Amino acid sequence: MSYKVHHFEVKMGKDDLKLEHFLNSLRGEVVSIVPNVKPIFRPMGATAKVDFLLIIEKR
Repeated sequence: MSYKVHHFEVKMGKDDLKLEHFLNSLRGEVVSIVPNVKPIFRPMGATAKVDFLLIIEKR
């Protein structure tokens, strides 16, 4: 059993079709999707942003 980790740059709200196409093009089984969440501090309060996704595929 082997695994492959893919690094997927994402802009939330814009790359949903790109992510869907990427996931459908994978040959193996998707085991997990791990978002990299980064805090952002703005004058109106704190929020969070997803920079990229780590997608673990089992081949």
